[in-house]
Amino acid sequence: MKAAFGGLDPTRLQHLKQVIEADIASGAYKGAAIIVSRHGRIGLSEALGSYSSTDDRRIAADSVFSLFSLTKAFTNVLILRSVELGRFALTTRVSDIIPEFAGAPRNAIRIDHLLTHQTGLPSVFTPRPDLPIDRLDVVVEAICRNLHGMEEPGGKVSYAPMAAHALMGEILVRTDPGKRSFRDIVEQDLLGPLNMTSTSVGVRADLKPRHIVPEIPADFPATHPSSRVPGPHGAFEDEIAEMPWVGMVSSAGDLLRFAEMLRRGGELDGARILSPRTIEMATTNRTGEAPNEVFKAMALARGWAPYPAYIGLGFLLRGQAICHTQFGTLATPRTFGNHGAGSTLFWVDPELDMSFVCLTTKLLPEYTNIERFQRLSDIAISAACEPGSS
Repeated sequence: MKAAFGGLDPTRLQHLKQVIEADIASGAYKGAAIIVSRHGRIGLSEALGSYSSTDDRRIAADSVFSLFSLTKAFTNVLILRSVELGRFALTTRVSDIIPEFAGAPRNAIRIDHLLTHQTGLPSVFTPRPDLPIDRLDVVVEAICRNLHGMEEPGGKVSYAPMAAHALMGEILVRTDPGKRSFRDIVEQDLLGPLNMTSTSVGVRADLKPRHIVPEIPADFPATHPSSRVPGPHGAFEDEIAEMPWVGMVSSAGDLLRFAEMLRRGGELDGARILSPRTIEMATTNRTGEAPNEVFKAMALARGWAPYPAYIGLGFLLRGQAICHTQFGTLATPRTFGNHGAGSTLFWVDPELDMSFVCLTTKLLPEYTNIERFQRLSDIAISAACEPGSS
């Protein structure tokens, strides 16, 4: 039997690779980049398959993927960092920073409601039909004009595809002492300190040759138009788009650095992003056993039992229940992370001291994606063992 390296069984990790290769060979999806690490040591790092059904270039270790809603993790961290810096509080009302967002009941929405998806706003992909989403100021103006509270905030948990994080992006801009853009805040306060050179807001020009243009099915429930790039999903190819909820790109290696910063309590290579206490707060369940209303309908349609939302301050959590979860049923309850539509995932299991990153091509239907990542995560977790164990 091969000895465990860094607390990971290489035989199990090889099996994980083979499972992904079999998925690709079957046509389930076209390719993937995956990294599994434990105690800060990488046990598996693989780039498998091709870019898309129409682009047969092989995925490489430095290939750049659109992150979709995994983008929200970066916005969450910057919001929490601003709380640490005293620029606003978790209890600050959105309307105190964005006055045009006033009006009952939404004027009672606080920063913590945005992070926990308990705003009482409708869960929509766009605040107005056919609106280009590449300009943050335009999107926020449309939110203020068109999205009104359906109930008091702090009640039902209903995943916000875009509104909450568009508002948080604008809050970062309006409270920034240097009056910087959202892009500059992300690059200077997060990506630069973490040396994430293959990550950007929008598809930075030098990353375009490595960027995998998302393969989005025709029946996807939303379009992502840009005012500059043609096509129904042109915003995902736009160099200067600013979409704090869906618009970042990254490589698997860069995303591992982000995950490792969180695993290490908010610091990596001497760069302190968050305090350990903030991460503890952010990875504590804030939604109890309440279901996520958006995913509840999908669960019922699939014949699954509706499952708890398990949301902290921005991070999604594994929680206690045996239920469908992209983080794997074998993960410990405080496991946390974020995922993007049908294709991207990272998680950190603080008890097992593990980090997991998987970025894939060709968006899958959400229920299929949940089952896929649950299976891959469980295999990865099964590799956790200490050197010398058998």
